[in-house]
Amino acid sequence: MGEPAAKLIGTFGSGFSHRVEVTLRLKGVPYELVLEDLRNKSDLLLTHNPVHKMIPVLLHGDRPAICESLVIIEYVDEAFAGPSILPTDPHKRAEARFWARFIDEKFARPFWMSFWSTADVGGKVHEDFVNEAKGNLLLLEGQLNGNSFFGGDTIGLVDIAAAGLAHWLGVFEEICGVTLVTNEEFPGLTRWAKAYIEDEHVKQCLPERGQLVAMFSACREMFRGMPTAPK
Repeated sequence: MGEPAAKLIGTFGSGFSHRVEVTLRLKGVPYELVLEDLRNKSDLLLTHNPVHKMIPVLLHGDRPAICESLVIIEYVDEAFAGPSILPTDPHKRAEARFWARFIDEKFARPFWMSFWSTADVGGKVHEDFVNEAKGNLLLLEGQLNGNSFFGGDTIGLVDIAAAGLAHWLGVFEEICGVTLVTNEEFPGLTRWAKAYIEDEHVKQCLPERGQLVAMFSACREMFRGMPTAPK
């Protein structure tokens, strides 16, 4: 890839780190990945993201750091040459931003809690999260509209925002014994997930599945106590 043009502070197994990595690879931007231990945060992370103290963080030149995955994606798309991640048409660009934010702001919590929630008597809490998650999945299914990717024929902002559905979903289903996505219910999302993880740029920065299973299995009880996933 040549000399790094940027430095990414991330952590192994993070879908949010993956969002930035795949964006950099799609744009052809050389980068250095610095893996962070979030249990023992480094001075590098704390210095460059003193507000949230979380990954991912992008360092580019002498400018202040860029934080939060969706913000970083848009910055990389605008700051570097290469294939566009967001549509050029203003209306389609706004739509892509809307659905990317939908994934983080409305979709993420019920999706996450469908796996990690502890059911109350009769299992209603867990059932409610599953139902809400499936309703949101149906909305995403409709956005594909028969296309390979959310933006058409190539990977774009919404595909990157939804990457957890393509690779991390199966890991959570295996660990927790909860099935959210089947080909019968969501054929479009199933086809999309296969196309996403088979993309050559994506494959280069997907964490190995077995390692993800081991990591999330070990942290299962910790994740059960979290209200939402970090971003």
